[in-house]
This record gives sequence, C-alpha cells and structure tokens, in this order.
Amino acid sequence: MKLESYVEGRWQTGTEAGRPLVNPVTGETIATADAHGVDMHGALEYARLKGGPALHALTFAERGGLLSAVADILLANRERYVVIARENSGNTDADASVDIDGAIFTLKMYARYGKSLGDATSIIEPDQDQLARDPVFFVRHCWTTRPGVGVQINAFNFPAWGMWEKMAQATLAGVPSLAKPATSTAMLSERMVRDVIGGGVLPEGAMSLICGGAEGLFTALHCMDSLAFTGSATTGKVLRTQLAEFDAAPRLTIEADSVNASILGPDVGPGTDLFNLAVSEVVKALSVKAGQLCTNIRRIFVPTAFAKAFADELAEKVEALVVGDPAEEGTRVGPLINITQRDEAKTNIGILMEEARIVAQADMPEMAPDSGFVAPVLLFCDTPEAAVALHATEVFGPCATVLPYDDIGDAVRMGTRAEGSLALSLFSDDSSVHSAVTSGLAPWHGRILIIDSTVGKAHTGHAIVMPQCVHGGPGRAGNGEELGGLRGLRFHMQRSALQGSSDMIGYLAERAVERTL
Repeated sequence: MKLESYVEGRWQTGTEAGRPLVNPVTGETIATADAHGVDMHGALEYARLKGGPALHALTFAERGGLLSAVADILLANRERYVVIARENSGNTDADASVDIDGAIFTLKMYARYGKSLGDATSIIEPDQDQLARDPVFFVRHCWTTRPGVGVQINAFNFPAWGMWEKMAQATLAGVPSLAKPATSTAMLSERMVRDVIGGGVLPEGAMSLICGGAEGLFTALHCMDSLAFTGSATTGKVLRTQLAEFDAAPRLTIEADSVNASILGPDVGPGTDLFNLAVSEVVKALSVKAGQLCTNIRRIFVPTAFAKAFADELAEKVEALVVGDPAEEGTRVGPLINITQRDEAKTNIGILMEEARIVAQADMPEMAPDSGFVAPVLLFCDTPEAAVALHATEVFGPCATVLPYDDIGDAVRMGTRAEGSLALSLFSDDSSVHSAVTSGLAPWHGRILIIDSTVGKAHTGHAIVMPQCVHGGPGRAGNGEELGGLRGLRFHMQRSALQGSSDMIGYLAERAVERTL
C-alpha cells in the first residue's frame, strides 16, 4: 500500500519508492509514503485561490457547520480508525481513543464556537478609545481573515487529533489547511482525509494533505501563510532559522517537546486522597500511548519526608503494568511507534540513569527484534539539585523520575530548570502552595493543572489537552500557542486598528461580531 497526497483537488502518488510505515509490534512494513513529484507551489496556490475565497465567503456559523460535518464523518468511521491506530501506531483501544475521540471532540467544540459567533465573517473588539480632544475621532480593533494557507506539520504521536485541531482553528478563521502528518504514522491521517474528501462536506481547496517528504514546501510559503509545527525542539529551532531568512516570512508557531513536571505539596502525605490521585496520574503517564505524549509527566517532585513512600506505592503499580500486543485483551502498554523511537528512548533512559536509579520496571515478554517495545521504568534521584540531564533530557516513552525536595521553594526552583514546558500539575490543598507554584512556575509553563480535594477525580488529566485551554509553552516548549478557545483564531487572523468617526466605526461594527480575542 502506498499513501497518496491530496492537493490541487485530486489524489496524487509520489514518484519514488518512499519511506516505510511499520507495524510497531512486528516491525513489518505495512505501507509506504512519498510526495516526490508533488508541486508544492501549485498545492499552496490552489488552496489560496480556491479554498481561501470559498471559506472566506462563509460566516463563522457556516464554517462551524463544516467542522460539525467533518466530525460526523470521523465518528461514523471510528472503529476503522481504531484498527489503523493499532496497526500503524501500536495503540491500545484506550490510546486510540485519546487521539481519535480527542479529534472529534475538538472539531465539535470549534463547531460550537462557530455557532456562537453567528452570521459574521469578522470580529470587532468591544472597547472604543477616543483619540482626539473632541469626541469625534475614535479607534476600535477588528480581526479579519488573512488571505493565506494554514500549513500544519504534525507529530507522529497524534496523527488524528494533531491534524484536526489545527484544521479546526484555521477553517473557523476562514483559512484553508494543508496538513503534513509525520510520515511514520500517516496512515490514519490519510484515511481520515480520504473519508472527509469523499464525503464532499468541504469546499474545494479547503483541505489538502501531503503524505511523505515535503521538499520545496517552505520556499513556496508566502507572507500571508502560516506554519504551525508540532515536533522536536531541535527541528523547531531549524525552522525558525530557515524562515527568518525569508524576505516576507510566514507566521510561525511551534509546539515542541518539554520536560514536564508534577508536584506533590507538603500537605499531600501517604494515605490522602490527593496522594493516591497523584500516583494514579503518574501511572497514566507511564502507560497511556506508551508514554508518547508531549505533555506527559517526566519529573515528579515529592517532599523528602515521603518521597520513598510515594516511589514504593508507585513501583507496585508500575510492575503490574501489562506490556504487549495492543490487540490482546488486558494489554495496558503497547509499543513505541518504531525501532528508531525505541532506541532513542532507551538511549535517553541510559543518560538519566547516570543521575538516577531504577526503582521499578514492568515485565516485558520477548518481542520481535524490530518491534518498538520499551518496558515502563520508574527512576529515583537522590540528589535532584545536582542533577543536569534529568531537567533537560526528555525520554519520549514510558519513563518518569521521582525527585525529592525539602521545601516548596526548592520544587519551584527545580521546576524552572527545564527552561520552558507545556504542562505542570500540582496536588495540594494548601493555598500558600498554590500561590508559590503559580507565581513561580506559570511564566515557565503553558498550562498549570491544580488538583485539590474540591476537584478530586473530576479533573481532565495532566496530559490531556482541552480545546478550551492554551496548548503550547515558553522557551524550550516552542514559545507557541495553540487552541485556547476562540483565541486560537488569532494565528490565522489579522488585528487592525480602525480609526475614524464613531458613526463610521459603528457602521462597520454592525457587520462584525463583537468579541474579545
């Protein structure tokens, strides 16, 4: 099977053999993907000239209707997608649900946002400022659609959610999308787009797809285009450097890897509900999608007084995790997506073991030599203040480390040493701890999840990204921002100051929806 690209209104096959996509349980090649011969300039120009005007002519409510129709098609084919996720990504049914159902939920959420914006195509902010001595000259700010293409480069761990959450924002803003999924897991992305295109629910040119390499894509970008990248911090730095050389560079947002953390407050001792909730959350970090989540917990800061008790409680659950073929009943942890990711994870675990020791590891049956399996492992660092790699090296797999701290100030200080992260979770009922962690670590994180006894089990989870919340983070995490409800539209829209008489601005405002972005 050879995956195809969908550009210029038709499916196209690359001219070369392409890269293999494998079943990570067996290591066998199940498909290939190649985009050589695809005209990237033509693909983007077609999207600009066909998809852009078609979407721009629709109201926000109508664009939301498109997203709802896409979600319905995905929901109707959900069970087929679960099979593909198992065969190409090594997902258990629960893992596949995070990706596939997350995509459908996000599309539905942005469809509701579209309905709430109503029959308008632009947004005007509510506040008006007087600019002259006499009350005749004013300013209000408006948001209008940029006449470009939203180019979206997605990571291998979320071939469904990663693609559709970016497309949802672009479509609602009135911008056509060109998605470039990671080749290694592109089978699910291609199948989904094929179903949506076949369903005829999108205007021509509103959605394009590149499967395989994308040589020539960046040089085809224009100043009104946007590039949303999800992937490694290293690749993100390369992109910034390359695009900075353009005379008229496109907009760029990056969501990169990060060494995320969880903190147990000094009040959360053994036997408390919050202690048990923290244990449960770390177990998820070591099992869901085999630890391959960009927002996953990598460091766990625990008060020294009960760090060993926490590690012991956690160790018992880690050792009970069932690793194996995700098609088999009872399997909790599947493989990483290929041997490249497997070997990289094992190498990085070795680096962390220079500063920490193994306190628990799940049993793993003998697997095919080319499979992607890595046994979940829990580490413990006795000297976290002196550690370097533990704060800088991400194992993109089932590995986490317990780091004891003496006071909450120590935890906050060590939390910053990751130099920017996507997500932090805090378990505590102490408001002074909430304040210290928020004021000290909010500047270093895109999202902070605070779990107290009032919240209890009702929280959505440390690693789960909700469309209503910002997804992104400062520093190493990319300095980007995705989602965040309607604020996610800002990446694809232009904010302009409208200066003039109150009557003129009022006339324009009647044709826009009043909302703060």
